[in-house]
Amino acid sequence: MKVKVKLFATLREKHEKEMDLHLEEGATPSDILSALNILREEAAIIMVNGRHAKPDALLAENDTVALFPPVGGG
Repeated sequence: MKVKVKLFATLREKHEKEMDLHLEEGATPSDILSALNILREEAAIIMVNGRHAKPDALLAENDTVALFPPVGGG
């Protein structure tokens, strides 16, 4: 299945900011992190189709997954 992946802030340093990935049926955001060599701690916020999602959420064809690093402020 094909999913669109969008990376934000520091996660863009080693990858494209937006890409299409082909994954096996039953894939999860954790599978995307593994495929891109991103540690779970580096992706503090996971959104699937604009909604907050857990790393083990099942993905579907044409989903859009957005990954954000931890956000700090001051």
